[in-house]
Amino acid sequence: MNEVKAVYGEEATTLFLSGRIDSANAGAVEAEIARLTADRHGPLVLDAADLAYISSAGLRVILRLKKACPALKIVNVSREVYDILDMTGFTEMLPVEKAYRTVSVEGCEVIGEGFNGRVYRLDDDTVVKTYKNADALADIKHEREVAKLALVLGVPTAISYDVVKVGESYGSVFELLRARSFAKILAGEPERFDWCVARYVEMLKKIHAVRVPQGKLPSMKEKTAVIAERVLPFLPGEAGGKLSRLIDGIPESDRMLHGDFHTKNIVLAGDEVLVIDMDTLSVGHPIFDLMQMYNSYVGFSELDPAAVLAFQGYPAETARRFWRASLCAYLGADEAAAAAVEKKVRILAYADLIDWSIRYPDEDEAKNDAAFAYRQNALLGLLKETDTLTF
Repeated sequence: MNEVKAVYGEEATTLFLSGRIDSANAGAVEAEIARLTADRHGPLVLDAADLAYISSAGLRVILRLKKACPALKIVNVSREVYDILDMTGFTEMLPVEKAYRTVSVEGCEVIGEGFNGRVYRLDDDTVVKTYKNADALADIKHEREVAKLALVLGVPTAISYDVVKVGESYGSVFELLRARSFAKILAGEPERFDWCVARYVEMLKKIHAVRVPQGKLPSMKEKTAVIAERVLPFLPGEAGGKLSRLIDGIPESDRMLHGDFHTKNIVLAGDEVLVIDMDTLSVGHPIFDLMQMYNSYVGFSELDPAAVLAFQGYPAETARRFWRASLCAYLGADEAAAAAVEKKVRILAYADLIDWSIRYPDEDEAKNDAAFAYRQNALLGLLKETDTLTF
């Protein structure tokens, strides 16, 4: 049995298809669609959630409908029907959106986290990255594209093989066999601290060694210059201008940056170390990744050490020690030389934190003002001592 139902919206008319559309009923289905849309103009949406099968006769109905309504799209398409539309070229002629299976993350372990989402373990073999943005399909598409780019260029990462519905948003499913984040390892196996530092820095150097084809990833220098513009009104005298000049003096680079490189985004899957949460990939000078790392381990929790425990799962002392050990290992430098580079890193880190305070103020106004003043004063002091951010 097949019937067509219509819902008339202000922006589009949605037709709900069901059952099968084949040579036996294609004419009747087409006549019913014509009747339901006779007085309607504008976009038309076919909802195929309950459509089990469509034959070539049904495809011809859609083809004629597409000619009459160029803005036609099909949504909630089952895998079986999607395969038919894909093989026959319809996915290239009009927008076709698959139906997504629903996944619950209630009670699941969080193994990774970034600004845009969280990574949950579904079972021993698979994880799902959920997005905080309710309309996350564009974000998912972007991350899948840049993750594939990174993998092709030699960065060990996981590629999403499925998109699912998670609550009111969407998620990407990855295969990560028995994956454990470095944050979990540091929290539960402190004796592996040196091992974690070595593998962490090895991965960072591997990412920074990758040369990215022009135009494939955004420039972190450009993004940071925008941050400086927002911060500038809060820096007195020549300080704002000097910050902008220092950023402008950082050389452009086609080297890959991760953009959110902390211990929740580095995982041990079996015996393989992988980097995840790839939506922040960009290109630029290494100082931009070091800036983000400093804030992950020190900056965000500098005035509230408990914050790093809540986020990473290990105490602030471990975070500070991990940051400094990683910086020394990355630079191949002693403590004194690393401290000199850290001063440069902190300039960008405090600018980023001030921008964060402006855009995402703490609900506790007094706490937000105190943090803002501390970071502002620290930044002003560092600007007086620094003439270049390169190293």
